[in-house]
Amino acid sequence: MFAVIADGGRQYRVQPGDVLSVDYREELKDGGVLTFDQVLLANGGGASTIGAPVIGGATVTAEVITGLEKGIKLDIRKFRRRKNYRRKTGHRQKYTRVKITGIDVPGLEIRETAPAAKS
Repeated sequence: MFAVIADGGRQYRVQPGDVLSVDYREELKDGGVLTFDQVLLANGGGASTIGAPVIGGATVTAEVITGLEKGIKLDIRKFRRRKNYRRKTGHRQKYTRVKITGIDVPGLEIRETAPAAKS
């Protein structure tokens, strides 16, 4: 079973047990629960449910592993030749690391194993 969710202008393909980094949420602490309600597509092993643009009533729940996680340091340099102009700044993006705990889609048929091939 998997789902495609939208969060922060990006789309993620998730399934229970996946760990991903999403944009930093200041209000969340370690062990908290985060709910994604922008579910674009869901598949239970049998048929898929596709939203237009989202699936009504569908949610994906996640547990917060790390409330604040910093990304890599980016150096930004500006330089204009022959003008004695040099600037150096940096940026470090903040993330929240979460673990997907469940996918709830009303009316989705969940099949654990793939159907046998007909011969």
